[in-house]
Amino acid sequence: MPTILITGANRGIGRALAQSYLQDGWRVFAASRNPSESLIEGVEAITLDLSNPESIQELKRTLAGIPIDIVWNNAGVYLDKNQPLEQIDNNDWLRSFEINCIAPIRIAQALAENVSMSERKVIAFTTSKMASLTVNGARAYAYRSSKTALNMAVRCFAKDQEAQGISCLLLHPGHVKTDMGGPEGEIDIATSIAGMRSVVDQISPAYKANMDEGYFDYDGSRIPW
Repeated sequence: MPTILITGANRGIGRALAQSYLQDGWRVFAASRNPSESLIEGVEAITLDLSNPESIQELKRTLAGIPIDIVWNNAGVYLDKNQPLEQIDNNDWLRSFEINCIAPIRIAQALAENVSMSERKVIAFTTSKMASLTVNGARAYAYRSSKTALNMAVRCFAKDQEAQGISCLLLHPGHVKTDMGGPEGEIDIATSIAGMRSVVDQISPAYKANMDEGYFDYDGSRIPW
């Protein structure tokens, strides 16, 4: 039975990912700060506080020795939605970097051994089109910059993991109708999940050799860095 761990799995995209993989017969570990908020029968819930390094180490200890085919770093925050620069609190900016960039890399680092023991050997990261230096826009400084930093950190981490045969990929889920995406979202969550899963299923060594082309949109197209 293939195994996946998903962060931020108590709502939105993370919860939908957990449901999708569970329905396909996967063993699913769902990590979130408050897993009791939205329990899914059959999913193995794990408490994880992304702002607490010790919580990440506890996650590592809990999963020690278990092969994990996919670690999906999905959890994130969008604290400055539509805010102009003068309204953004510095603490929110720092927290955006902590949750959106630093924590996902630390989780990937903590679970890299588990992934290397598996058959698929994939670490996925939910990023955003708003992270692109080419397709950029105004406002949301904290969110944009934290996701851009994540993209760079993942590229560095991917280089470090080549010897272990681990594939690292960044995925934009699209503008989805969720609590974070808002009711003005352009696609429903089922479309996003199906698209991203298709991208993950098709990942190959060729992607690692062509990361310069950009990262992935949910439909498989590339977004320039």
